[in-house]
Amino acid sequence: MNLVLMGLPGAGKGTQADKIVDKYGVPHISTGDMFRAAINDGTALGLQAKSFIDKGELVPDEVTIGIVRERLMKDDCQGGFLLDGFPRTVAQAEALEQILTDMNKQLDYVIHIQVDQEILIERLTGRRICKSCGAAYHLIFNPPSQPDVCDRCGGELYQRPDDNAETVQNRLQVNVKQTQPLLDFYQEKGYLRNINGQQDINQVFVDVDKLLGDLQE
Repeated sequence: MNLVLMGLPGAGKGTQADKIVDKYGVPHISTGDMFRAAINDGTALGLQAKSFIDKGELVPDEVTIGIVRERLMKDDCQGGFLLDGFPRTVAQAEALEQILTDMNKQLDYVIHIQVDQEILIERLTGRRICKSCGAAYHLIFNPPSQPDVCDRCGGELYQRPDDNAETVQNRLQVNVKQTQPLLDFYQEKGYLRNINGQQDINQVFVDVDKLLGDLQE
């Protein structure tokens, strides 16, 4: 099964990716992992990517696309893959289509985990971190026993600046603007499948699993 996983920050993509990999055994391929592997392997494209990353610049599309091509041609991807974080633009999506055509493959589904922005803001702003030991909590999903006190070491809990409501809202709006053309592209192609991410995480996977089970029939 050849899959792309999409969703806004806080939608639970990481959790669902882990569950898909555990059940179906396809490699979970994230952009960051691909870059790190290519850099560690010392490939020509990896070294190019490193030169941009070291300068704090965005890696150009042609380098990113080349690294994706190399990764998808590895043996562990021959039975399928789960792409996460790529593509980010319609141009990258078109490049992925060409890569897969060259490999005599095509996407099966683009799984989009849908969650209302109000719920995402609640999820993302509820995170608290211990100043002393770095333990992470969530006011709704994983609250400390005592307000603002770390269960592990008794340290003070704080909210990171990028977790405040205004910053989170701005980040979500930027993401929506970036991803909508991509969702439209995949809707037109017929690959897009929307999954309700506002349910319990196990129920979300029931829906994902039902979708993926169809590919094995």
